[in-house]
Amino acid sequence: MEGSVTESPERRRLPPLVWLLGAISFATDTASEAIYPLLPVFLTQILGARALSVGVIEGVADATTSVLKVASGRLSDRFRTRRPLVRAGYGLSALVRPLIGLATAWPHVLLLHLADRIGKGVRGAPRDAMLADVAAPDQRGRVFGLHRAMDHAGAVAGPLLAAGFLWLAPGRYRALFLATIVPGLVVIGLLLRLPRDRTREGVAHQAARTAEASAGTGASWRELPSSFFRLMLVLLVFTLGNSTDAYLLLRLSDLGAPIATIPLLWAALHVVKSAASVGGGWLADRFGRRRLIVSGWVVYAAVYAGFAYLAELEVVIAVFLTYGLYFGLTEGAEKALIADLVPSSLRGTAFGLYGGMLGIGALMASLVFGLVWEGVGPTAAFSLGALLAMSAAIALPFAVPRTSNG
Repeated sequence: MEGSVTESPERRRLPPLVWLLGAISFATDTASEAIYPLLPVFLTQILGARALSVGVIEGVADATTSVLKVASGRLSDRFRTRRPLVRAGYGLSALVRPLIGLATAWPHVLLLHLADRIGKGVRGAPRDAMLADVAAPDQRGRVFGLHRAMDHAGAVAGPLLAAGFLWLAPGRYRALFLATIVPGLVVIGLLLRLPRDRTREGVAHQAARTAEASAGTGASWRELPSSFFRLMLVLLVFTLGNSTDAYLLLRLSDLGAPIATIPLLWAALHVVKSAASVGGGWLADRFGRRRLIVSGWVVYAAVYAGFAYLAELEVVIAVFLTYGLYFGLTEGAEKALIADLVPSSLRGTAFGLYGGMLGIGALMASLVFGLVWEGVGPTAAFSLGALLAMSAAIALPFAVPRTSNG
């Protein structure tokens, strides 16, 4: 273990790159989440699009993001560099997102939103690999937890700033969207400060990686350990029950939550997510990745069971906010576990496959959830999600061996 033997991992400072990437994610999500909750209203009420158009835009964008995460992660390993892809991904999103304010038809929004999600797909896996490269093994939970916390903090700031803007300028959606160029320029400035790629493996390992790249070989995804693929299989089981959060909001609305309170509840959920992510990352380093992931999945199952069988609005709102704990317990721990399981030369590939699997699985889950909701009812749909989450929680300890960090 690096550092002084008397220095506890909880008190060791995190690398500056972790804070820099966190700040970039915060500014990016501030801009993104100022637009995202209002996009359906803008499409249907301002541009006159049909509801189907909203589904087409989100479906195409999410599918593109999932595919690109796999490709960009592999490229970052093959060419032994993360920084150009991270810069390109964040920079593209920062520059094209405000242009939605100039759209005059829904296909314009489709193209711009697609470009935004292309940026997200390009940057995701290389960024996670970059974080894993600079983090000590006993800090990975804290590193990924902090990054997710800052990401969620941006998802709180964005809707609140948007609400304040529209309170002062009602109906000025286009002006709001154009104004997101401000956090976008902050992102561009921070991207210019990204240092060159580096890892904790040392000069000898880096020399070997360079020689391998010169020879044109490079490690293949087939060389990923079997434990990684078993983890992906269990994650897929869970993800098939992890449908879009829009169904939770729809359930709240059906139970009588006023429409005006939905954005505030969404922001409050992200407050819980942000706080839980910091604590969850620390706990993942202290008590083990698998234990935190299983705990998070149990929380998820309990939340979905609550949405299935509870009918009192105040109680369901409390359950909805508890849902934020699931993110804090699992998001950082899952990425830290992947970093534990795979060699550094394949981390981009591994995170790309992870992101792609989550995206495709979530798309399938949302379709199945919607069909069950319409065919049987919301109780059956939420019960199915809870059942799959508990199945994954039971399977994980058997599928993935204990690592040095649990």
